[in-house]
Amino acid sequence: MAVHRLAELTWEQVRDLDRARVVAILPVGAVEAHGPHLPISTDLIIAEAMAERGARKLAARGLEPLVMPTLSYTAAGFAAAFPGTVSVRPETVAATVLDIATSMHRAGFGTLAVANAHLDPAHTGALASVAEALNEGGLMRFIFPDVTRRPWALRLTDEFRSGACHAGRYEGSVVMAVSPGLVREEIRTALEPNPASLPVAIGEGKSTFAEAGGPRAYFGWPAESTAAEGEATIETLGKILEEAVMEEFADD
Repeated sequence: MAVHRLAELTWEQVRDLDRARVVAILPVGAVEAHGPHLPISTDLIIAEAMAERGARKLAARGLEPLVMPTLSYTAAGFAAAFPGTVSVRPETVAATVLDIATSMHRAGFGTLAVANAHLDPAHTGALASVAEALNEGGLMRFIFPDVTRRPWALRLTDEFRSGACHAGRYEGSVVMAVSPGLVREEIRTALEPNPASLPVAIGEGKSTFAEAGGPRAYFGWPAESTAAEGEATIETLGKILEEAVMEEFADD
């Protein structure tokens, strides 16, 4: 089966897709600060890499993946104080994703999977609320493998599991694998480790990167990033998306 990209098709080509086999994939990220060394588009790069790798795996399973244009603007309150970050209200995120799902359902599609790379709790909470509304309402299958939770989180890197992973080795490695020219190498290699855990800070009631101990909007070990680790992470993310989708189709 082929991987389709919605933005490249005509409406008649979309009309003629096999609805029963199509899995629409929505990459979701944020436009937000990622340290002094990574681009503001870091989450978008990771989400698109996850969507593309997962789509290829699903196509090999006989499904027809339909990769949608990336949803770029979302709740990014932790980074809101940094220039370049664009943050919208969580209820706006939920309403937007729900409207996207409703539009796809209206066009006859029954499955929408999210390839998410943004981990702000307001954002993941908004996606979880959409999943609950759609799956309980029976409108369509909405598949959201939240990588911050089990079992998916256990599949990712040690730094990711530590919670000190914003613009660190985990994210930096993926960007190095996909778009190395966007990494400010001279800055990255000189950055000191910042082992402050964001989940711990969130549990303590902190609500910004600065409060959490990240005055330059990075956490973790960015100087240790490698393209090889980034490629391995993309493979894992693609596998997570594949498995989450196939679990749903196994019930058919």
